[in-house]
Amino acid sequence: MSDSALNSPLSSSLTSAVATPLPPEAQGLYREVLVALNEGGIPYAVAGAFALQKYTGICRVTKDLDLFMKAEDIPRAIERLRSHGFECEVTDPVWLAKAFRGEYFVDFISGMSNAVIVVDESWMQRALKTTIAGVPSQIIAAEDLLASKLFVIRRERFDGADIAHIIHGTKGRLDWTRVLDHVGEHWEILLWALILFRYVYPAHTDYVPHELWQDLLSRYMHLVQHPDPKAPFRGSLVDDNMFSIDMKDWGMENLESGYRERQLKKQESIRTSRGPTQ
Repeated sequence: MSDSALNSPLSSSLTSAVATPLPPEAQGLYREVLVALNEGGIPYAVAGAFALQKYTGICRVTKDLDLFMKAEDIPRAIERLRSHGFECEVTDPVWLAKAFRGEYFVDFISGMSNAVIVVDESWMQRALKTTIAGVPSQIIAAEDLLASKLFVIRRERFDGADIAHIIHGTKGRLDWTRVLDHVGEHWEILLWALILFRYVYPAHTDYVPHELWQDLLSRYMHLVQHPDPKAPFRGSLVDDNMFSIDMKDWGMENLESGYRERQLKKQESIRTSRGPTQ
């Protein structure tokens, strides 16, 4: 799923409400990476631990730097870092590439693994200016960070707590229209996350606008009262492993494969239109 969530488990990180300085080795490596991308004119938005700390106050010490960028910009980013001695790989052409050096690594993330939500130019335009490791950088907008975590709901990693903390940390002062634009027809995933937030923080129900509650709950009740017998199975969009039996043994549709295939075709179309030298 989006965010290198499935590739940097929390069990290897330390989480605290007390700010912890970056180790010197991490500081130097992150600085080198960000300077290289800036000099190469490659747009990005820093996410991961840096963004979580900004919007929630939670400090999470990890050994990776998460950078969201458009899929078509990832090859240039890889080329830049290879020239700086990083070992690089495209882990999944739909959404993830990595650059390694020593025990630290950089994740280049272009969306969610199910390809429901994809990074585009608007993510770059909405990123906020900041300084990271002493380098002028851009950090992902809170709404985009929240959206990037909505489908991280697999057995081995669940980001519902991060979403709740983002809403709590920002007191719900978010562009909720932007979040709704991200989820589109998958708004039930957002409703699920909001219900979890309300369960955890019932005294702060008003951090989510009343109009949004009313909108989503009325939509949900309409679906419950008027079920569609032809509605497709959506388990693969949640976790293709946990719901694999539905598809392999019970013959249900694999929606994820369709989303991923369309995203790969879109990427290929963009590469073709840009030409080999761009």
